[in-house]
Amino acid sequence: MRKNWLFLLLATILVTVQYEAEAQSKNKAKYRSKANDPIKRVSDPSLMAHADALFIDQSYFNAIDYYQQLKQRSERDPYITYQLAECYRFTRDYVPAAHYYTEVKNLAKKLYPLATYYAGQMLKQQGEYDAAIASFKEFLEDNKKTTKGELQLDPKTVKALKKMTKIEIEGCEMAKVSIKNPEPVTLLNCGPNVNTTYTELSPYPWGDTALLFSTIGRNELQETNLHGVSDAKEHFMVSQKQPGVVDSFQWPLPYNDGDFRDADAHVGNGCYSPGGDVFYYSKCKEDPADSMEMKCKLFFSKFRDRGWQPSVLVPIDQKPEFSYTMPWIAKVGKKEILFYVADVKLQSRGRFDIWYTVVDPRNGTFRRAQNAGKMINTAGDEITPYYDSRDQILYFATNGLKSFGGFDIYSAEGGPTRYKNLHNMGYPINTSADELYYVRDRVGKPDAYVVSNRIGSFALKNPTCCNDIWRIQQEPRLVVIGKVLSKKTLELMPQTVVKMADQKGDLNTYNSEDGNFLFNMSRGHAYVITGDKPGYTSSRASVSTMEIKRSDPSDTVEVTIYLDSVKNSFSVSNIFYDYDKATLRPESVAALDSVVSFLKDNPAVNVEIYSFTDAKGTEEYNLALSQRRAQSVLDYLEKNGVERGRLTARGYGEKNPAASNGDNKKDNPEGRQLNRRTEFRIISEVPTRRVIYSSAQPGTMDQQERNLRVEPEEDDEPKTPGKPEPVNDDDN
Repeated sequence: MRKNWLFLLLATILVTVQYEAEAQSKNKAKYRSKANDPIKRVSDPSLMAHADALFIDQSYFNAIDYYQQLKQRSERDPYITYQLAECYRFTRDYVPAAHYYTEVKNLAKKLYPLATYYAGQMLKQQGEYDAAIASFKEFLEDNKKTTKGELQLDPKTVKALKKMTKIEIEGCEMAKVSIKNPEPVTLLNCGPNVNTTYTELSPYPWGDTALLFSTIGRNELQETNLHGVSDAKEHFMVSQKQPGVVDSFQWPLPYNDGDFRDADAHVGNGCYSPGGDVFYYSKCKEDPADSMEMKCKLFFSKFRDRGWQPSVLVPIDQKPEFSYTMPWIAKVGKKEILFYVADVKLQSRGRFDIWYTVVDPRNGTFRRAQNAGKMINTAGDEITPYYDSRDQILYFATNGLKSFGGFDIYSAEGGPTRYKNLHNMGYPINTSADELYYVRDRVGKPDAYVVSNRIGSFALKNPTCCNDIWRIQQEPRLVVIGKVLSKKTLELMPQTVVKMADQKGDLNTYNSEDGNFLFNMSRGHAYVITGDKPGYTSSRASVSTMEIKRSDPSDTVEVTIYLDSVKNSFSVSNIFYDYDKATLRPESVAALDSVVSFLKDNPAVNVEIYSFTDAKGTEEYNLALSQRRAQSVLDYLEKNGVERGRLTARGYGEKNPAASNGDNKKDNPEGRQLNRRTEFRIISEVPTRRVIYSSAQPGTMDQQERNLRVEPEEDDEPKTPGKPEPVNDDDN
């Protein structure tokens, strides 16, 4: 029987553990040397048979090499392409997997009806959420009816997949919203003294001084058999923290206190009883009836007479045909509860469920095991349970609920059977990759660990092949709350989209129904907050978290945004030119920067730039000079990030003076300086620029824009302006 990466994970290893050693195998010279590889010289049927044999034996990296040779000879063969896609999926190489599933979908969808579904999954797991949604919707469209049709899927399979596809789409939508509003945490890879190019699992913090975890090795070369499967076994190691360096670890040492290592089994998932005198763990071996199947069992050892006693099976009727793994023991109320994962069929809701048994620490008895219930367990897989007795919360990984991609960490209050407030832990704890083994520190700030194959992990074959242990550092929760008020009436302005942009231009939006809004902030950012409502211009509020440290307490900042009805024209003081020149004087920069901010804060507004001269010179000369001056303002605004299409430059010469130029008897230099000026007129609002994506509204940004798009009316030829109504700089 072929097992996927999940099942090997439940054996405390991933499928990558079996084939990670291939590239470093001492046997690769005789088996993988392409120059002398006899397989290259055999016929296609023989090459295909060899590739398929490697696939069946789960030697997926080797299988990829030979399927790629076949692909070069038969580029449009759907079987070869599908096998490549499957290999890349099992090795968690999401980009080529999505590519080949999409290719199969276009080549032979009727022969491979699941290609569309898997293409969506692989796009989702690389964070391409819009493309994933499109692929999932295509799968639903192909299977509108649950009866067996052109795609040759039985009704039961179609029904289950359609249900899961809708959950996958919900997960994509959730991820897009959460990424825009991340949780106040920072994730750091635990570094090369903990993580290797192999897989690390089951972190268990020892206070704030050390970390117990399981690993297959320390990057040393591993002996492998013909198919690249290593004989190395998962085992425990301990890494002490570096003194004086936050979340930095020393070179690990084998954990030999209880002699839990087994040369014939994979050992991992260690945890201690609340009293610290009982150690639970799982041990996994090949099934004697099927060498391609792994079976896991739960063991425990008691500390007596200054030493650990020999390990024995946990007495919960562990049947040989099922796996029992991933133990976690904790106080739930006054009871001591052992949580674990099993694939037993009776009372199960999916393949792998979370179960529990009540332990009596006085006599060491275990009550009959119970399923953790339908709020926790789904038709998918629930694994890696961790229970925090301080808050009475169960944390676990699942792929049966809506997720960012693959497995996500969820939490639920209560236990051991009744739970409430089921909650996805959000970004960046969860990503498009797989997240497993969430566990918090036992003391101090609620920092935690999580296992993930996200980008940034130490990888042997591809960027997401292998799991590392990551450190979750709790940040202060920084929140900005505010109100949007009418500048004229000081009343709340409902139906306003509030925008918060940081110094990099990254934008978050809040669809305020009643004029109130809230944003989460991160350390090390400078934010500008504005409002957006048709017919109004917005002021801005600035908030900085640049100086906040991780050790600082959480904080909330209050701000107010004012909206003012759009005025036909406004002037900005202190835009000056030298006599007879179109060059902007240095003291004009501050005033022009206020215009830049105004136009960026109000992206729907188009403006005309009117420039004027004094009365010196001929009317024709002054008209040309004023046009050059208007153009110099336009160039400055465009250079500083205002789109060229929003701006029109017009010169009006000496028309409409703002002050007297003097007469033949007396010159008025002050008045002439005031007449050398630039004014602005709002000529239109473009609704397609005003419609900013709102996380509270359904659909993508493009969909929201299409739904709300209104074609702007054509502007009349603007008339020569009269003297504008002055507007203070702080209104702009």
